[in-house]
Amino acid sequence: MKIIIIGGSGLIGTKLIKMLKSLGHTAIGASPSSGVDATTGKGLAEALKEAQVVVDVSNSPSFDEKAALEFFEKSSHNLAIAEKEAGVKHHIVLSIIGTGQLANSGYFRAKHTQEQLTKTSGIPYTIVQSTQFYEFLNGIAQSATIGQMVHLPPVLFQPIAADDVAAILTDIVIRPPLNHTIEIAGPERARFPELIQRYLKATQDPRKVITDNDAHYFGMALTEDSLIPKKKNPQLGSTTLESWLHLRK
Repeated sequence: MKIIIIGGSGLIGTKLIKMLKSLGHTAIGASPSSGVDATTGKGLAEALKEAQVVVDVSNSPSFDEKAALEFFEKSSHNLAIAEKEAGVKHHIVLSIIGTGQLANSGYFRAKHTQEQLTKTSGIPYTIVQSTQFYEFLNGIAQSATIGQMVHLPPVLFQPIAADDVAAILTDIVIRPPLNHTIEIAGPERARFPELIQRYLKATQDPRKVITDNDAHYFGMALTEDSLIPKKKNPQLGSTTLESWLHLRK
């Protein structure tokens, strides 16, 4: 099977391509670095020739609402046109849990728009909403740091390993389109401050975590379930935080 990975040079894209190739599929990354730009349409028609599946794991280079919205609107529009012309049978989008709930974030609103455009494109689809990745825990801690203290709200948190995200996407690629949204998350659910403190301790980071009811997440006010799956039976990865940290040593 020929599968095109939009954003194939990124964290998830590179892992996904490796996994798909190990199963004998033709998996090709498509990104500006390889001469394919979904936001302008450059190189899309050629890249999608004879492709059965397209997986969009691309991301806006900016978290500014206007820039992110423009990125996802243009790329979704151009992909839909090119996929129809190429006869693509399945369009898969990697998104974020909370896009419909965290309306106070311009970036999350832009991702929600991407999801809506996917649903109305006319191409059979599967939308995969994921919790945050373990790989971004340091960035999360940094964004919440004041002095040597990390201020986090006591909401629930259930991050996932990037390898597990890629493995779940690999499984979805080889199955028929679902034409709905699924949620994926890590195997552990705990309070936000607890998980980040465990990460900092394991990485010998001297910062301390403070539970702060007024703290925001990248400028967003959170509710108890903002960062965790909303549905009853999300698909869970198998990698715990401790095992992921062990593999990084």
